[in-house]
Amino acid sequence: MEVIDAIVLGIIQGLTEFLPVSSSGHLEIGKALLGDQSMPEESLMITVVLHFATALSTIVVFRKDVAEIFRGLFSFKWNDETKFSVKIILSMIPAVIIGLMFEEELESLFGGNLTFVGFMLLITSLLLWLADRAKHTGKPVSYKDSIVIGIAQAIAILPGISRSGATISTSVLLGNDKGKAARFSFLMVVPLILGKIAKDLLSGDLTSTTIEPMPLLAGFIAAFIAGYAACTWMISLVRKSKLSYFAIYCFIVGVIAITYEYYFAT
Repeated sequence: MEVIDAIVLGIIQGLTEFLPVSSSGHLEIGKALLGDQSMPEESLMITVVLHFATALSTIVVFRKDVAEIFRGLFSFKWNDETKFSVKIILSMIPAVIIGLMFEEELESLFGGNLTFVGFMLLITSLLLWLADRAKHTGKPVSYKDSIVIGIAQAIAILPGISRSGATISTSVLLGNDKGKAARFSFLMVVPLILGKIAKDLLSGDLTSTTIEPMPLLAGFIAAFIAGYAACTWMISLVRKSKLSYFAIYCFIVGVIAITYEYYFAT
């Protein structure tokens, strides 16, 4: 993979991570359009690195919230911070289980299958359309909600299913406040990404491929800068804008991806 290609993918990842439009789906589309011929393991490697960059940008943007989570975990008191920490942990369980049980099957999906990505984007579009019509979105995220939202996050491991779109839509459909849903959605993924990076480093999965370090570094920097800028702007956009706009976008991109794969891909 060339440096310029990695930068393009990094920008795509950074900009789409915080919008409910599926960053993984856009990465697969971007890799296909750029003619990426890497093996699934190498393709997953650049995906993981770019997700780590946006996770780091999330930590920087939500540094006060992250500090509260850690204070809650180590205060040994049943306060608001501790309760929020427990909800974050509960939300992680479904994705951890699915990720460990179906790791190889999931990795094989990150190989530029635009038809699959396109159909998953159509599902994302439907979720956003339904959430846009939800009423009474004012209550905080409960423990039960955390588990249900976590299940949505586990399903969103599939490329084309927007993680933020699935989790925010699920939260809104459960009756949660849209702003709190966005905050919870962005924070709940950070431990999972960091855990995935640690697991792959310990297992040697990220060091067993032949991809050059410079494209990875360039992509990482691009994803972090784009992610930081997008996160600070998109949080307000998710709160104020109608999710139907994103639903329309995902529908259009999904149809284009399916059409491109069917008529133009060789």
